[in-house]
Amino acid sequence: MSTRSTPLSETSATTPTAPDRSSRYSRQTLFAGIGPAGQERLTRARVLIVGCGALGTNLANLLARAGVGYLRIADRDFVEENNLQRQTLFEEDDATKGMPKAVAAARRIGHINSQVTVDAHTTDVTAENIEDLLDGADLALDGTDNFETRYLLNDACLKMNIPWIYSGVIASYGVSMPILPHETACLRCVFPTRPLPGTTPTCDTAGVLNGIVSVVTGMTATEAIKLLVGATDRLARGMTWIDLWENTHERLELPRMDDCPACGRGEYAYLDAALDENGVSLCGRNAVQVRPQQAMRGSELDLAALAERLAPVGEVASNGFLLRLRVDGYEVMIFPDARAIIKGTDDPAVARTVYARYVGA
Repeated sequence: MSTRSTPLSETSATTPTAPDRSSRYSRQTLFAGIGPAGQERLTRARVLIVGCGALGTNLANLLARAGVGYLRIADRDFVEENNLQRQTLFEEDDATKGMPKAVAAARRIGHINSQVTVDAHTTDVTAENIEDLLDGADLALDGTDNFETRYLLNDACLKMNIPWIYSGVIASYGVSMPILPHETACLRCVFPTRPLPGTTPTCDTAGVLNGIVSVVTGMTATEAIKLLVGATDRLARGMTWIDLWENTHERLELPRMDDCPACGRGEYAYLDAALDENGVSLCGRNAVQVRPQQAMRGSELDLAALAERLAPVGEVASNGFLLRLRVDGYEVMIFPDARAIIKGTDDPAVARTVYARYVGA
């Protein structure tokens, strides 16, 4: 498996005497739709959250507080100061240290609910590892910021027959849509063709209100709880769309398309796609992710040795989870799997050159 998982000793906390679960969740079990039996199902549930930004942190926070017993969080990025306005599990110290988002979120959840097991993966979610990440999951939640990963998640969940919930926010509006494989419309039923890069707004180009994040993740987390306790008859079948600034709200009933390439014909183009190692521009961030060959083979860098080698050429700092190099106007964040995010350019060719110059070919 190509992912890097943070040990559970670092991602979840335990106490000698666990608090009384019946008391902790009493206001939730009083709700007739859940009750004690539903709460027990939540305790046994396993959920994958793909992406740990605004959506992912809010979803993880809500599900951990609701008592979902096992959360697997996968994210490729690190915490920055501009995240703190809407990404609720992070603190200023996480941004100062450049902590990997999955690790920082897992540590925070350990303080929120010590009864929850958190499995943190600082990794780029790809066709190569998505099925491993989904293994054993009862549900997957979309906390991503790009359609490429969403289409990949759609393919993998259809293939493995795992329900997932698509969600997204931008500016003042957002959407949420539960997807039950081969029962409801899938993502490609709704959006047959992936939007081209640069053709849709992002939070880095259009901004985002933290209130819409709370509304959409509140809806999504509730749909997730419905699925996990078995209340599928209560699901919002279709896409819910809401704009807080314009005070508009709509539910779109979306039929499943029999000729859909993914759920209709079983063609999983994104799951079968070759891994691109040339570099991926991170929209709106003036940054490029470089994923060299060794990152795909599962080998790891010795960050301490690399920090020593790079010290003479630039400003180097390491937090044990990643190394930060500032040099020649670039900020290079290097992960143990040899992947790097290079800030200061949106040109993949330039980013690969910087990577080769300071990290190696």
